[in-house]
Amino acid sequence: MTRRFDFFPYLLLLPALLLTLTIVAWPLFETFRLSLTNASLRPGEEYIGLKNYVEIFEDDFFEVIQRTFAWMFVGVALKLIVGTIGAVLLNAALPGRNLFRILIMPPWIVPIAIGVFMWSWMYNGQFGMISGVAQKIGLLSGPFEFLAHKNSAFLATIVTDVWVGTPLVALYLLAAMQSIPRELHEAAWVDGASRFYRFRRITLPLLAPSIFTMGLLSAIWTFNSFDIIWILTEGGPRGATTTMIIDTYKTAISRFRFGEGSARAVMILLCLTAFSAVNLMLMARAGRKAGGK
Repeated sequence: MTRRFDFFPYLLLLPALLLTLTIVAWPLFETFRLSLTNASLRPGEEYIGLKNYVEIFEDDFFEVIQRTFAWMFVGVALKLIVGTIGAVLLNAALPGRNLFRILIMPPWIVPIAIGVFMWSWMYNGQFGMISGVAQKIGLLSGPFEFLAHKNSAFLATIVTDVWVGTPLVALYLLAAMQSIPRELHEAAWVDGASRFYRFRRITLPLLAPSIFTMGLLSAIWTFNSFDIIWILTEGGPRGATTTMIIDTYKTAISRFRFGEGSARAVMILLCLTAFSAVNLMLMARAGRKAGGK
């Protein structure tokens, strides 16, 4: 007797499949299609093949790619370091730690636009707090416009991004840290292990998968971060903070070159896909080594 095929589970999945095709697959297809055309505000569009991709690499796009990855790696590394330290402090048995857990949330809860505007005022050389304090303690001899110089503007955007992203990293790692059995620390403490030794031999190895996962997610969010850089510098001065997402926006929206902008968007997708694949491979390799031990 043959078993009758049941279509009902697939009918339940159909709405989710249609939604995915509508909001994910179709925009991706349209972006790739436009990248092969000279679409702009002019009526009509002409198929030009890979011309947009060739022109990308004839420009200074390699410099933009390098700047984007530098911005991402420095920002993510600082968020993971500061977030890990914050999680350790929030997990410590200190009086009032629940209040500290609440106080760490505002950078993440406050709308990004408001928080970034606040930082732009702080970076202002005439009335900004950072320049004023630096002058008071003798680090600066006069007003300094942090967002008007290439190196300082690049670092300023990183500091702002770290301020925005660190609370989520800290809370995520705090949750992972609290899932570690207390018996492991108690047994090591009984054997005379110091606090630093317990952190290095127990907490950090068990926290590594969460750090890898948070690092990958934070890297994708940072790579695609638009609002922080745009509000602070709009990619300036002289392109010093122009990342791939800013370059794509300027090309497609500001200059109305939709075909070229779509090609740049496809390049972003390819870069993120390659980065995520390498990261996942490293995570899988680290998991196999840990399992082998």
